[in-house]
Amino acid sequence: MSDPTPGFREMKSAVVRFAGDSGDGMQIVGERFTDISVTVPNSIATFPDFPAEIRAPAGTIGGVSAFQIHFGSSKVLTPGDEPDALVAMNPAALAVHLSELTKGGLLVVNTAAFTPENLKMAGYATNPLDDPELKANYDLLALDITGLAMEALKDSTLNGRDKLRCKNFLALGFMCWVYSRPIEPTIAFITDKWAKKSPDLADANIRVLKAGFFLGETTETTRNRYMVARADVVPGIYRKVSGNEATALGLVAASMRSGRKLLFAGYPITPATSVLEALTPLKHYGVKTVQAEDEIAAIGVAIGASYAGLLGATATSGPGMCLKGEFMGLAVTTELPLVIVNVQRGGPSTGLPTKTEQSDLFQALYGRHGESPMPVVAANSPSDCFSAAFEAARIALEYSTPVILLTDGYLANGSEPWQVVDEATLPEIVKPFADESQPYVAFKRDPETLARTQAIPGQPGLEHRIGGIEKNEKGAISYDPENHSIMSDLRAAKVAGIAKSLPPQQVTGERTGKLLVIGWGGTYGAITTAVDALRAEGHSVSSTHLRHLNPLPPDLGEIIKGFDQVLVPELNLGQLNMIIRANYLVDAKSMTKVKGRPFRVSEIRERILELLTA
Repeated sequence: MSDPTPGFREMKSAVVRFAGDSGDGMQIVGERFTDISVTVPNSIATFPDFPAEIRAPAGTIGGVSAFQIHFGSSKVLTPGDEPDALVAMNPAALAVHLSELTKGGLLVVNTAAFTPENLKMAGYATNPLDDPELKANYDLLALDITGLAMEALKDSTLNGRDKLRCKNFLALGFMCWVYSRPIEPTIAFITDKWAKKSPDLADANIRVLKAGFFLGETTETTRNRYMVARADVVPGIYRKVSGNEATALGLVAASMRSGRKLLFAGYPITPATSVLEALTPLKHYGVKTVQAEDEIAAIGVAIGASYAGLLGATATSGPGMCLKGEFMGLAVTTELPLVIVNVQRGGPSTGLPTKTEQSDLFQALYGRHGESPMPVVAANSPSDCFSAAFEAARIALEYSTPVILLTDGYLANGSEPWQVVDEATLPEIVKPFADESQPYVAFKRDPETLARTQAIPGQPGLEHRIGGIEKNEKGAISYDPENHSIMSDLRAAKVAGIAKSLPPQQVTGERTGKLLVIGWGGTYGAITTAVDALRAEGHSVSSTHLRHLNPLPPDLGEIIKGFDQVLVPELNLGQLNMIIRANYLVDAKSMTKVKGRPFRVSEIRERILELLTA
């Protein structure tokens, strides 16, 4: 770290967390700080963290909402372990998040919110801002953010309540000054969002934003400003994208490359709802969206769309997957292409609806009645949801099967820069319909893929029967035990055969050594960052991350044999670890976490070092 100019400290990366009441607009300012950092450009990763209650009582611990952003001059893979700076808009936010602030880190607090009532609701017997330990351990800036915002708007025509709601932009403006972020992109955002509908509100937010920025110029308590250099990026068109937005775009891309229009049917459920919201405006790409009356209806509509020759898709979370179970079995036995997105959250039941988890792996693999094998694909980052969704659709169409795509709340709500893909560079998805000039047999299979050829209903000469009751090859209902055994084996062999189309499994580091870390889903960033750092220190550790969970990569067994030990970190109680142990008869060590939060890099680093030094 160096000081390029007086008053500045240069940093390779920084982690900033905004925290306050769920009505304080922390998600808005977090998103704006993110967008600004993208334009610099910096590499970014974000972690929105908000309560499950629609509106918890103001000032309470349960109502705290936070947004963390990690931005840097080199590749950033996680939203950061500990914030370098924390903005706490009230005592509850301080109580929840102070323990995670880096010692010596910048602590900005809104003194106006530290009233006796708010202190009591946050569990403080006395005002923590008077504690000498707080000032000794952190770079404390006690600012009357509310009062400064009201002063900036003293001649505004807005009413008092609307003026108070602008205070989040004062905090944003100040932090933009601290981290040398331009405020012009936020001014453009405010103008675009409010100037026509409410010019007074737009003017107020801009004035407060500028007041916060210029506060940094006038305050005498700030000792340093920070600079994070521009990141070197591959030339191209970039946009900030969340995981759910990327999932939606991946499905649309697969629709375009396959020549089949996309029909997406969904029912609102946290944290999957925004997939439907992202697809709804894309009618110009031939996308049809349906908000169904419940989860069962949503998958039923999607299956019906696939039966009619479209690409059917739906998205939900764990509880919705339970409700969709019977229809998933129908899609398996009728062998219709279908993409089912499960944006995992903490469970069971309602559980932790706004928190992240990876606890639906067993459900995806085994959570259906009968022998119902389905391919399972997992995304590893917000932008990777695009590629994972495209891959899930490819498998669904080319193998005539329903496919489960696993993401999670951390990926769905998090965001990062994504280089916009040229559609022409994506592989074509080729799966022709039945030839009307040839005799049609409903379950006659491609000898390579074992996929049946689909015929669109209503075409003369291609009449056929499919449904939930077991059929023979010709589509006739069959209760014959031998036929049921044959059809069950064929459906299983078709899914297993997908492994032949998978590329070689990638390994970070050497392909032999003392320890291999195997991960899947959103643990990719923390695992890769920890492994890269330890390898740079000379430790014999490598990692591999699984895109395909059913079937598993065909070369995974050989990779495992090259290492003395195997570690499997996951946000559940050891589901993938059990699968690895069962399939490869290796004494894989499990690392689990079910706290509704992603792994920290430091947690994985410490566990790796424990195994290497044992």
